[in-house]
Amino acid sequence: MTTHAAPAIAVDAGTRFLRVARTRADGTPELVELPGTVPGEGLPTPAGVRGDRGAALRAAYTTYREHCGPPGQVVLVVPPQERTVPPGDGRMPRPRLLDTPRAVLALLRHAGTRTAPRLLVCDLGASAAEVTACAVVGGAVTVARVGRYAPADDGYGAAFDAAVLAGAGLPTDDPEVLREYCEARAQNARRTEVVLDRMAARPDRADRSADTVLYEVAGRAITAGMVYRALDRLTDGLDRALDGLTEARATGPDPSRTPVIAVGGPARFGAFLRHLTGRLGRPVPLPDGTDPALAAVFGAALVAGGHTDPADRYPHAVAVRVHRTVVGRPRDEELLISPPGTLEPGGATVFAEAGGERVRVRTGSADGAGGRAGGTAGPVDGAGGWADGAAGSADGAGGRAEGMAGPVDRTGGRADGTARPADGTAGPAEGAGGREVRIVVRAAGSGAVAPAGVVTVPPSGDGARFHVGVRLAVDGTARLVLQPVGRSRPGVDPAEDGLLAQPPPEEFPLGVLPADPQPDSPSDPPPDSEGAPT
Repeated sequence: MTTHAAPAIAVDAGTRFLRVARTRADGTPELVELPGTVPGEGLPTPAGVRGDRGAALRAAYTTYREHCGPPGQVVLVVPPQERTVPPGDGRMPRPRLLDTPRAVLALLRHAGTRTAPRLLVCDLGASAAEVTACAVVGGAVTVARVGRYAPADDGYGAAFDAAVLAGAGLPTDDPEVLREYCEARAQNARRTEVVLDRMAARPDRADRSADTVLYEVAGRAITAGMVYRALDRLTDGLDRALDGLTEARATGPDPSRTPVIAVGGPARFGAFLRHLTGRLGRPVPLPDGTDPALAAVFGAALVAGGHTDPADRYPHAVAVRVHRTVVGRPRDEELLISPPGTLEPGGATVFAEAGGERVRVRTGSADGAGGRAGGTAGPVDGAGGWADGAAGSADGAGGRAEGMAGPVDRTGGRADGTARPADGTAGPAEGAGGREVRIVVRAAGSGAVAPAGVVTVPPSGDGARFHVGVRLAVDGTARLVLQPVGRSRPGVDPAEDGLLAQPPPEEFPLGVLPADPQPDSPSDPPPDSEGAPT
């Protein structure tokens, strides 16, 4: 008997609708029709969970599970730079986060749509209008900047709906009225589009169509004039979101401007898109006429189902900047920790390697006696061997020991036994509170270097060694990881010692790594430059 894997789903837990999507057998994304779903929209978000993404996700998950059974992986669509990961509750697996820009670009990538290296994604939702400046580097999507307009009182798209309902004398917060309004709007979308487009094309004659009845809600007529006047809330909100976003400052037709993709309910209105085109240029068409309100959850469903890559790996290299001494001369270097495109949110720690083996580093002595401070060479652990990066003995057992500078001079020069900052200072003495270590990122392609953070590594016992690595948490923030290397029994090869201890790693938060690295100094020297200042 063949057991089929549970389908993976994507959830877009919005303020107005809970959208759950999955892919069919042929890989086509589709909206899951759950009990109470408004066709083409999703499940109305219960009033009690609006604004609480975790509670809204659980509501959507519970409804899906009751109707369709437990899913496999859950991918949650979130705004750009969202860092809060809703926890699993024993029944619901911990979701994977995928922000709206990456979800939308996953949809386009799966359809074979070519995208520019830099672009803007306009997410026009019920609560906010967000314009995200993105860069595509080495197949990964990075979020550079976000312009946002989110009125605290009545939201963005929700304010438009409220204005239409109020214009008809209807309550703006009655769930049944909202449901009927959304259904009527969806059923009469084409009629509304034609009338509004005619009014927007000739504003001087808009009054002639203002009394045209588009549809009815709860016995009240919704006229073209009501909808047309409410559009001002959408266009004004978009303009506010664009304020201060450098990529959107240009106006008028310009083939060199940054391409734009528009998604969300308001992007259905041609009259609104006319205004957006005037500000940013004509939007990139969505594949196969995809409803812009469903573009993000459809892209996330493709990722959840394994049909396309999320493109959320960190595209730049991460390194630690250090000094070491080679034949009596100081040398400024970077120890590469993770090459471009190797760090993945929620993925495994990536450790620095040399020659196919993890680099072992030292952070200094706990008491300042056995180790050397600030760049002076010293014995690895008092066993007489020097850390030479080639065949030097780590502890008499044949293992190699590296300093923070990574591989040591291949010509026989002695290496620094400990880490040292790259800012020209000697750093704190061992046992005096730890040593500052500077983490940098080097941009793929341009090679531009930008600071990623400074962490204070506490002193350790004499002879203690570590593997140094970096990992990205599920929320996308980075951690510097120091994994202590367990000591093997005397006279036993560490690779063959089954009793080798592996203490837990130490982690140091770095925050969000730079998305668009810029040089920290125009005179920033390249790595491996001799004669660097100390």
